[in-house]
Amino acid sequence: MPDDLPRFDGAWTGPEMERTPEKWVMTLTPDDIDDLDRAVAALEQKEIVEIVKADAPMPHLGLRLAKMRETLLHDQGFMLIRGFPIERYSMEQAARAFWAVGAYLGAAVSQNAKGHALGHVRDLGFEYDVPSARGYQTNVRLPFHCDSSDIVGLLSVKTSKSGGLSSLVSSVALYNAMAERRPDLARVLMQPTYRDRRGEIPENRGPWFPMPVFNPHEGRLLTHYVRSAIRKAQRFDDVPRISDEQREAFDTLDALADGPEFHLDMAFGPGDMQFVCNHSILHSRTDYEDWEAPEEKRHLLRLWLACAGGPALPASYEEQQGLNDDGRPLGIHCPGVVLNADLDVTDGGAGTTVERLKQPA
Repeated sequence: MPDDLPRFDGAWTGPEMERTPEKWVMTLTPDDIDDLDRAVAALEQKEIVEIVKADAPMPHLGLRLAKMRETLLHDQGFMLIRGFPIERYSMEQAARAFWAVGAYLGAAVSQNAKGHALGHVRDLGFEYDVPSARGYQTNVRLPFHCDSSDIVGLLSVKTSKSGGLSSLVSSVALYNAMAERRPDLARVLMQPTYRDRRGEIPENRGPWFPMPVFNPHEGRLLTHYVRSAIRKAQRFDDVPRISDEQREAFDTLDALADGPEFHLDMAFGPGDMQFVCNHSILHSRTDYEDWEAPEEKRHLLRLWLACAGGPALPASYEEQQGLNDDGRPLGIHCPGVVLNADLDVTDGGAGTTVERLKQPA
């Protein structure tokens, strides 16, 4: 079969980005931090999930976030914010400030069956291979994947004793490489794969759903890949079996993402904020060793954001979880669940409650 697959713009490589941090690191200025301080004071009596952009005027930082939003949705697809003064905020204040920054980029959506709009990434000792477990509840290495929103944001609250590097890769670069080197396998990944919903089932939908990995649509390439969900869906008898050709395609994609040619590693410090576009970036994390004391354990706050004006989405995204009135992903929304931002629950919806983190008042 002739190599007639299209190539797409927007690809980048890790080595290229490592040489040019000015493209993706945004350091907060004193004026930006003053904006955040005023926002924290103004939002003190506001329920976190009720906070919208208009509640937190940020004349300096807001302009920079507007430019960053375009970079995330329509350019390289990721940015890192440094200089957020987390040490002077309580946990609740930091959460409100993080939510306010997110509100300049999009609207928060649910990340799990409990309606958590403010997620907690923390090792709870869960087994990664258990169908109901989510990778962010463990300390093991996470394979490259994406989440079910336009943008995912992380705020580093506490860092691990060692390890835990964040890894990003351009899914456009991975596709272009496969289209050149193995077009047969690129075509395989443009066909439906079948994903386990892990018991988080929206209304009028089944326990699994079909979704191609590579989705060319209206001149752009959108990628959706969670190999663990594909593997776990094999527990259902009515899901087609993974073929040898599919397995080879997944292995090839994983090898390209894991190799030094394409991905970028970065370390998080306390207060770092990372924002990533799920449509054009796959993300991962190295395994890590954590601290013994519960109050010192690695902890990140997480937002999933639906962004009006994001790239047009094909029909398969509607089947996955549904779209809002702006045509954006709704996250994980289960019947009767109310959006919430619980600072006490750090299990990501698994039903385990841990102690409130000790933070300065």
